[in-house]
Amino acid sequence: MTLIRDIVAPPGAMDRRPHLSPRPAATYGRTAALGRAARLDTLLDNPYDPANEHGFAAFLAADQERRPARSAERLLADAGLAAEFVPARQGGTLARADLLMKVLRPVFRRDVALGFAGGVTSLFAASAVWAAGTGAQQQTLAHLLLGGARTTVVHPGLAPAGGVRREEVTARRTAKDTALLVSGRKDVIIDAARADLYVVHARTADTGPRTHSVLLLDPAQLPGATLQRLPRVATDGMRGAVFSGLQFTRCPVSDDALVGRPGDGAALALRMNQVNRCLVAGAATAALDPVLRAAVHTATDGRTGPPARRWHRPLAGVFTDLLVCDALATVCLRAVGLLPDRAHAPTVAATYTVPVLLTDALEELSAVLGTHGGGSDVVHGILAKLVRDLPAAGLGRDGAAACQAVILPQLSALARQSWLVEQEPPAELFRARGDPPPLDHGALAFAGGGDFLAAALTAAAERLGRFRRAGGRIALLAELAEGFLTELHLLREQCALLPGQFGDALSGPAACALSDRYGLLAAAGAVLALWEGQEGDDPFLADPGWVVLALSRLGRRLGIELPDLPGNCVTGVLDELLRRHHSGRSFDLDVVDLAL
Repeated sequence: MTLIRDIVAPPGAMDRRPHLSPRPAATYGRTAALGRAARLDTLLDNPYDPANEHGFAAFLAADQERRPARSAERLLADAGLAAEFVPARQGGTLARADLLMKVLRPVFRRDVALGFAGGVTSLFAASAVWAAGTGAQQQTLAHLLLGGARTTVVHPGLAPAGGVRREEVTARRTAKDTALLVSGRKDVIIDAARADLYVVHARTADTGPRTHSVLLLDPAQLPGATLQRLPRVATDGMRGAVFSGLQFTRCPVSDDALVGRPGDGAALALRMNQVNRCLVAGAATAALDPVLRAAVHTATDGRTGPPARRWHRPLAGVFTDLLVCDALATVCLRAVGLLPDRAHAPTVAATYTVPVLLTDALEELSAVLGTHGGGSDVVHGILAKLVRDLPAAGLGRDGAAACQAVILPQLSALARQSWLVEQEPPAELFRARGDPPPLDHGALAFAGGGDFLAAALTAAAERLGRFRRAGGRIALLAELAEGFLTELHLLREQCALLPGQFGDALSGPAACALSDRYGLLAAAGAVLALWEGQEGDDPFLADPGWVVLALSRLGRRLGIELPDLPGNCVTGVLDELLRRHHSGRSFDLDVVDLAL
C-alpha cells in the first residue's frame, strides 16, 4: 500500500528515516483489539435507551446518588475486562498501549467514572509491578486480576486529581526490626475499600532523590490491628467511583513486598505515569462523543440540510480537535512500545495538551447546546458530569500542573540536543496497520531521551515545502507546516536559555507558556505524521482538508500568523461529521459502528 508520506517524498528524497525489519503479525493486534472493543460496545448496548441499565440514565442516577454503577461494573467484570490490564506473557491480552486505549473507549464513551471503577485503577497500580516486580509478584498479581480481584495504588502525597496532600505513608526499619514497619494514612484513595491488593508508594528516606519505595501489600496477610480502612469520602468529581482511606499503624511487612529496589518509587511513578495518564487522556476523548452528537442534533433539528452557517466552524472545529487528540494520544502510546527510551517527553506533553483541547471543546459545544443542554436533561446531565469528572480523573488544572512540572526541566536539553537535529522516527510508528512491538513496562525511560514528534514535524515540513507553489490545499498545508517549523525554531532558542534543573526560572506563567507551546507543537507533529502515514483506504483521512483545519486551530492557539482558510476545508469536515452522526459511527481515527 502506498503511503501519502511516500508520495510527498519519493524514495531517496530527503529520506532519513530508519527502516525496521519486518516482524511477524502480533497475536494480539489491531483487528483483535477492535473486535474486543466492539464486543464491549454491544454488551453495554444503546446508552440512549432509558431502559438500559448500562446507559446514560443509569450512570447519571448513580452519580446523583453518589454510588457506583454496580450493574455496569459486573458486566465489565463478567466480560473479562481485567484481562486487558494483564500482559500477554502473564495470561492477559495487554500487548500495546494504543490498542488498550481503543478497548477502553466504549467504556469511557458512556462514563469516565466507570472507566476508573471498571479497571483503570487496577492498571495504574499494576504497572509498577509489571515494570519492576519479581516473577512471583507478577504471577500473583496476574492471577488475582484475572480472577476478578481489584487492586489500587496509594500515591505519594497526591490526591486523585493531582492536588498535594499532607497525609503520607512511611516504611521504616529500626536496628532491632526484622521487617519494615509501615505507618501513616491516606484519606482519599480510589477503591481502597474494595481492593484486594495495594500498591503503596511509601517514604523510606527523608532526603535525596530516592526517598520513596514501592510495596505490594496483601491486606489478608497483614495483622488486622495494623491496618484500618477509613470511611468513604465524598468528592465533587467521579461521584460514581468509591473513594475512601487507609491507615497503617506500625504494620510489619517483609522485604518480599518491595517492588524493585529500595528508593525506586519516584522513578517508577514517573516512568509509569507517562503511559497511564496518556492512556486515560486518549480514552477520555470518547467521552465527548455524546455531547458532540447532541450538539449536531440540536444544530440540525428541523432541517433537512446542514446546520445553520454559524454552527459550521464550532462543530467542524470540535470534531477536528477530537481527531487531533486521538492522533496525539495514539502516536505517543504506540511510541512507548517502539521507542521506549525516547517517548517520555512527547507522552507527558500529550497528557496535559489533550485535556486542554477537550475542556475547550466542551465550552464550544455548550454554546451550541445552550444553557439547557439542547432541551435534553440527559445531555445537560452528561455535560455537567463531564465538567466535574475530567479534573477528578487527572485531566484538569492540577493534573496539567503536575505534568508541566515534569516536562519543564527537560525543555533545555531537548532544545540543545534534539530539536531540529534528531533523526526522524520509523514510518511504522504512524501507520494504522503498523505493528509496533508490545509494551514493555520495564524498558520505559524517564527523561534523557529525544523528541520523536519534533523530529516528525521537522521532516514533514521539509517534505511539504516542495508544494508551497503547487496551489490548492496541499500548498496551504505546506505553508501551515512551515509556520509550525518556524515556531519550533523560536521555541528552541527560548528553551535553550533555560536551566536544566528545577529553579525559579522553571516556575510561573512564562515557563508554563513554554510547555503549553511545546505540547501544541507535539500535537501538530502527530497530526502531520499520521496524515502522511495514511494508506488511502479512508478518503476523508487521506485528504489534507482536515489537517489544514486542525493545524489552523492549533496555530491560532500558538499565535502563529495564519493564511486564509478556504471554506471547503470546514464544509468537508462538517460533511464527514454529519455522515458519521447519521450513520451511528464513531468520531475517532478508527471509524467503527456504535451501539446507538
